[in-house]
Amino acid sequence: MRDSLKILVIALLFMEIGCSGTKKNILQKALASDNPKIKTVMSNPNEYEVQIIYTQILRDKKDKVSFKDFSYNLNAENYFYPASTVKLPLAILALEKLNTVDNFSINTQYTIDARLDKLRFSEEIAKVFAVSDNEASTNLLEYIGFDYLNESMKEKGLTPFRVSHRLSAPNPTEPISKPITLYLENNTIVNFPAIVNKSIVPLQINHLKKGNGFMKTDQLINEPFDFSNKNYYPLETMHNTMKRIVFPEAFKESERFHLTEKDREFILFSMQNVPKNAGYDPIKYYDGYCKFFMFGDTRENIPTNIKIYNKVGDAYGTITDCAYIVDKENKVEFIVSATLLVNKNKIFNDDTYEYDSIGLPFLAELGRQLYAKNKKKAN
Repeated sequence: MRDSLKILVIALLFMEIGCSGTKKNILQKALASDNPKIKTVMSNPNEYEVQIIYTQILRDKKDKVSFKDFSYNLNAENYFYPASTVKLPLAILALEKLNTVDNFSINTQYTIDARLDKLRFSEEIAKVFAVSDNEASTNLLEYIGFDYLNESMKEKGLTPFRVSHRLSAPNPTEPISKPITLYLENNTIVNFPAIVNKSIVPLQINHLKKGNGFMKTDQLINEPFDFSNKNYYPLETMHNTMKRIVFPEAFKESERFHLTEKDREFILFSMQNVPKNAGYDPIKYYDGYCKFFMFGDTRENIPTNIKIYNKVGDAYGTITDCAYIVDKENKVEFIVSATLLVNKNKIFNDDTYEYDSIGLPFLAELGRQLYAKNKKKAN
């Protein structure tokens, strides 16, 4: 009888281990969905070059934060074009560099290369997040310089990372950043000379040459498009940038961004702000315009209880979002970053990509699946 009881206990133990071994986490459950918006991509993830990171936010009794990460197909050595996602560290580090100047504020004005029009840091940063304005990001980059941006990320352990060019700007790879004049709060003027940045070193990782051809001045070039001199911002580095700006207390001092709390709060506010609240036409710039997770495939307004702190990017057929999603009303909070390539004809620079039919629906549904599963778990 006693031996039979031992056998039963051991059998039950192995059954429990076996079941727990096959239990799917929330990300796996979301990706296994039968929803066609998910299934279309997950039926051929290698074709779409899918990479995903999902993070559960864990809080102890003292509200101290820790992270539990889950990933899919994550590999920093497999290149994808980051597009406008590089504007996240760009905006943050613009304020960090401004912090080194006395008598500054986020409303400090500046001019570039003796131009007459005065820019305001707060306004340029707001544009970068509300509608992903390329000119605004270039205006910030001229102040920062490539070397400061790249070295600052490295110092914080946010590697690999490399910004080598401006976005949609004339002479995007010009290594000389233009001279800047700051107009400070005490009516003083500070001049920053032009910066000569380091030359571009071609990347040496996987998947740098993509597709079968690309358009160049209205002519089809029948060879793969080479991304080796382009910006490089792998998903894990992007995800860790988000962790640091949202939860600085979870990191060592040397790994944090050096911002005042007021500046950090301004960055976070700008990240979650929707275009209509930043003064843009809500018909053209709907709530989901720069909120690909959950709302990228709809023109519906985002409910007020849901806040999405994020940065998106889409170019060359690659579509990416990195977001901290929180709904305090329903006890939901998580971080998710994902990227995929939607370029069926394998021709780059032809503006023929499946953003609307495949990319946005996938990211939106992935966000909704993760939100729903977190909500169910919390309640």
